[in-house]
Amino acid sequence: MELFRPIPVSAGAPAKFCFLAGLAVLLLCLSTACSSPKKDHLIAGKTMGTTYHIKVAAAAGADLSGLQGRIEERLEQLNQSMSTYRRDSEISIFNRFRAVGQPFPVSADFYKVMVTGAEIHRLTRGAWDGTVSPLVRLWGFGSAQGIEKVPDPLSIDRSLAEVGFEQIDLSVSGALIKRKAGVSVDLGSIAKGYGVDAVAQLIRSMGFADYLVEIGGEVYATGRRSDGKPWKVGINRPDPSAPSDAVYRALSLQGQAMATSGDYRNFILIDGQAYSHIIDPRSGYPVDNGVVSASVVALTCTLADGLATALMVLDAEQGVALLDRLDQVEGLIIVRGPDGKLQNHWSAGMDPQ
Repeated sequence: MELFRPIPVSAGAPAKFCFLAGLAVLLLCLSTACSSPKKDHLIAGKTMGTTYHIKVAAAAGADLSGLQGRIEERLEQLNQSMSTYRRDSEISIFNRFRAVGQPFPVSADFYKVMVTGAEIHRLTRGAWDGTVSPLVRLWGFGSAQGIEKVPDPLSIDRSLAEVGFEQIDLSVSGALIKRKAGVSVDLGSIAKGYGVDAVAQLIRSMGFADYLVEIGGEVYATGRRSDGKPWKVGINRPDPSAPSDAVYRALSLQGQAMATSGDYRNFILIDGQAYSHIIDPRSGYPVDNGVVSASVVALTCTLADGLATALMVLDAEQGVALLDRLDQVEGLIIVRGPDGKLQNHWSAGMDPQ
């Protein structure tokens, strides 16, 4: 849960996807009545402490000059709402708000993400929790300075006392109500996914039907590439020694989002023992379940993003069972066995292409 860092992204940031959308290919007209040849127009930039890449398949001569400005304006709105690295953001002001039981009005974006977070928290029985940041900081993640020894149980219990997404009441539309003064929120594990959804909605509202949106590895794609083929995204090989663009599996997306979480690049070493940056919000300790990567395909990237984080906390059997219970949600959980080999755990409806 360490998104929204100031640029540039550190080398140890969690690896996500590389997307495999092909190079622009002109479609050959087979008759004089066919439409103008298409190409994949690329728009790229920086946001949320990472990068974004967008491909829109449109006529070669289409004017997309104003699209990037509107995209960056929308992303700036989201940063100002949910970046914990901005002291004047909505989320930072809310985290300093101490009045218990008093409604704190928030933007529609902030409220929507919180509602989705509450649903993911319920579905995963607390394996995802947007209030886990006290534990993340205690274990030396989310800060410039690490730790040299494992936190003592008393410190972990103290931090656990400040964790609990249920301590935030969402019953008043457009407002958050604290049930405990010290509770704070970090939406880094789902806000980039929401950013993908927001940009995809913006592009759709401007009349485009074929596009791919990627922010920091979170992806949504709909329609087709300019060559008529489906958009494809690749899951990184979950190995710290592998290149960041090494593809482990490639999947096609059509009107779907995909997000991946992993612990194979971001960890700390204490006395020769590796500790994952994924903290179990129920126990207060880094996960140690053998899961090295979890990818989720869903209709929205917000949901896929949060579920991918939760699947890192659950073991593979629990994770697959959760995926199989959810409609129009599929996934792949990768486990490193005792022999060091990778084991794939697919949900029932996932096609291992």
